[in-house]
Order: sequence, then C-alpha cells, then structure tokens
Amino acid sequence: MLRPLCTTGLTVATLFFAFSLTPSLVPRPFVAQGLISGLSFTAGYALGVWALWLWGWLGIPQLRGRVALWLRVATAVLCVLVAMVFLWRAAGWQNDLRGLMGMPEDAGVRPFGIGVITVLLFVGVLCVARLFRLVFGLIAKQLRRVIPPRIAHGVGLVLAFMLFWSVGNGVLFSMALRGADASYHNWHITVQPEQSPPSDPLRTGSEASLISWEDLGQRGRDYISSTPSGDGLAQEPIRVYVGLGAAETPEERAALAVQEMQRVGAFERSTLLLVTPTGTGWVDPVAQLSAEYLLRGDVASVTAQYSYLPSFLALLVESEYGKQSAQALFQAVYGYWRTLPRDERPDLYLYGLSLGALNSSRAFDAHDIIGDPFHGALWSGPPFRSEVWRDLTAQRRSSSPVWLPRFRDGSVIRFMNQDGGLERGDAEWGPYRIAYLQYASDPVTFFSPDIFWRSPEWLQDPRGPDVSPALRWFPIVTGLQLLADIWAGDAPRGYGHEYSMADYITAWHALMAPEGWDEESLARLRDTLEATR
Repeated sequence: MLRPLCTTGLTVATLFFAFSLTPSLVPRPFVAQGLISGLSFTAGYALGVWALWLWGWLGIPQLRGRVALWLRVATAVLCVLVAMVFLWRAAGWQNDLRGLMGMPEDAGVRPFGIGVITVLLFVGVLCVARLFRLVFGLIAKQLRRVIPPRIAHGVGLVLAFMLFWSVGNGVLFSMALRGADASYHNWHITVQPEQSPPSDPLRTGSEASLISWEDLGQRGRDYISSTPSGDGLAQEPIRVYVGLGAAETPEERAALAVQEMQRVGAFERSTLLLVTPTGTGWVDPVAQLSAEYLLRGDVASVTAQYSYLPSFLALLVESEYGKQSAQALFQAVYGYWRTLPRDERPDLYLYGLSLGALNSSRAFDAHDIIGDPFHGALWSGPPFRSEVWRDLTAQRRSSSPVWLPRFRDGSVIRFMNQDGGLERGDAEWGPYRIAYLQYASDPVTFFSPDIFWRSPEWLQDPRGPDVSPALRWFPIVTGLQLLADIWAGDAPRGYGHEYSMADYITAWHALMAPEGWDEESLARLRDTLEATR
C-alpha cells in the first residue's frame, strides 16, 4: 500500500491535469473544475503506469543510467512548466467563455483549492486501486497452490473484480440510490406551507379534481400554481398534471389524465400539448409560458410524472420506465383524440426537454399514426442517447454542420439554434412538423461515449456560434470535461442546456403558426415575457 509512485505515471498525470484546465462547452464552477482536474490527473497516472507496464511486457529495451535519469528530469520539468502555463491561462479561458455567453468575469480558478481537490481525489482512487491489487495478490497466491500460476492470476483477477464490483455497485451504489430516491420522494410528497390547493374547480388539485393536491407531488403543485392569467391571455390556459403517487401504473395514470382532461374541457381548446417532463417531473416554465401566450391561453397541456430522481439518475436506472410512461400517456390521449371529429378536435403537439425529449420521441411508432397523424412536436436539448436524433443527424445533408443539421428537403423535420433555422427548407414545411431546438454548446446533446478516444465532429470548422475557439480535444480529458458540464455546468439562458424564452417563442411560432402575430408583436412578447423571468 505504501509503494512509491511511478515517475512515468506522474509525468502523464501532470499533462492531463494541464489539459483539464482548458475550456469546454460551458463555464465551470470551482468545485467542478477541481473534480475534473483530479479525475484527469488520476486517469493520466493510470495511463502512464499501464504504458510503462506494456513497454516492459513487450520486452522493449529501456534506457538506463545517467541518460535515462536526465531524460526523466527534463520530461518532468517540461510537464511542470506546461501545467504552470495552463494554470496561468485557465482564468482567461474561462472568462473568455463567460464573455461569449454574456456572463460577468469570474475572480479566477483558485489554484490552491483545485490542487487540494486534485490531490485528495487522486489519493483516494490510488488507495482503492492498491487495495484491489492487494486483494488480487492474496487470491492469486491461494489459487497457485492448486492450479498453474497463469491460470491462478487470471481467475484471481476475475474474482477480485467481481468482489469489488459487488461491493461498489451492489452495496454502495444501491445504498446511495435508495437514499437519493427516499430523499427526493420525501421532498415531493411534502406540501409546503405556502402552497394551498386551487379554489378554481377547473384546476387540477382542486376539491373537484380527480387528482388530489397531495398526489400532484412538489413538481406538479409548482406547475399548477404557476398557471398564468391576466394581460395577454384571452382565457386561462388549462394544465393537467398527474403525479407519480396518483396511481400505481403508467397506464392507470394515463387513464386518470384523460378523465381529468375531459372533466376540465381540455379537448375543447384549439391546441393540445402533450408534455413529457424531465426525470423529476419538472416542466420548463419558459417553454410552457411561451406556448400559452402565443396561443393567448386557448391551449390545454397534459403531463404525467414518471420519476422522483433527477434526469441523469433517471436515465441511468429508470430509462425504460420513462419510455413506458410516455407511451402510456400518448396512447391514452391520442387514442381518445382520434375518436373526435376532425373538424372539432384540437391541434395536437408533443413537447419535451432533455430526458423529456428522449422519452417523447419514443412515445409513438410512426407506423401507428401514419393514417391519422398528430400535428407536430418540439424537442429541445435532445440527449445524446436519443436514437431518433442520432439517426437524423447522421443522415443530414453533407453541407450542413452537425450542430445545425438540415434533414432532406425540410418538409417534415427541421433544426434550429439561437440564430434560427426553422425557416430554412427546400420544400414547404408540411402539416406534420417536427422541430428540434438545440445549442452547439449543450453538453447533454453533444456528449458521446466515444469522445474519450475520438475528436467529435462538432469541433470541426465551422464551429457553433457559442462554442469557444480555444476549445481543443484531448483524449480522456475532454470526455471528463463534458460529463462535468452536464453535471455542474454554469450557463445562462440561451446557451448550454438552458433554453431561452426568445428561442422558444420563435420555435413555437414556426411550428404552430398561430394567427395574429407579426415580427413586431413577437418582439414585444419576447421582451414582456423575458422581463418576468
């Protein structure tokens, strides 16, 4: 456990530490930078140790004596100098990125604090790695008594890995997950003192509602309580929300949602939004309000919660459950909607952000709706795991960049960012419309597992307007940076994974084409709604 550190490993680790200080897609808080630097340093050390072992295993001669010593010293000095230069440049890189996104400058990167986090993380991981080696050695030693040495080492390695995996995944991870689930569950079911059930019988959660105020959950209560009214609306929009505790199964919650929609007259509005929330059941109020004001309140929305966990945890452990919930709600709502007379039923649109976009796109099969399609969908910030988004991007026209694809003639599917895009198409946008709203600086969309070993297409020229010119790809390190961007990135509205009111208004207007709006009135609406956020 107290063996000296590998010089080659420390050399590579220092380079990886330096690379971790370069900019990524969005600005990073101090703690996130420390964790990235620590993980990068650790990964570099492991890579250096492995490379040295491989060199010896292949039988390649090694330099020895004074030449080898001077080479190691020169390499170490060079790596330290590189790290010092990168540490000196780090604050400038981060502030340049913040300036690109209209954010004020930060005080700096706090080198001492980053160094402490890096050392603590490295020491912790190193202790676990050496404990693993110790356990592996003990198992192999016992096995060598009864089986040949090479077989003993192979079996010992497998058994040690299984032991550590069962402890880490089966015990520690499961305990942490159960704790997180219990914590989020308790938060959702606790009714805050300042929240009282609505008195309007047409609101979900009222005394007349089929869904109790308590069963809405915290996200549902926030969603219903923030229903807009007043200036700019001809009538109050309808919002229907079914919390996770309202019924046992996705199918039961979907059936309850349709019954509640019938009770409040949702199918009598001119437009119906089927909204798939994020992991916790959250619906982006910016997207919701922009649609409701564009339609002047003549709209009904329906949402069903499927998890208490944040999106990144729900995607990891409950991805199929989100899909099942979205499918159940779509089938129930669409099934009833298509029984209505075509000239009397509302226009039906789908919406989802992030994990909601993924599950919304998985909610239906095109073959099932081709005879009677709904009107369209708006999916913002689609996560990299979205199969539909990946296929469309891969099949884009070669003249379009990966961060703003053009798909075929644009008659069905179009993409947009801060600078527009939905107005572009060789053919007229038809009655069935799919729109993607995405920013080139969104790590949730543009992360991919292969970024650890391959430079992504979105780094090629031309880059997106919100991607730093100083961003460079480094193996392993860039992947860790983007994971940190997903987890703790700090971007304002209009960048990263924070989609702006102005862009939502542009997207909804292009998608639904509501009457009575021109560029001047749209600009006033953007200014009015932005001022309320």
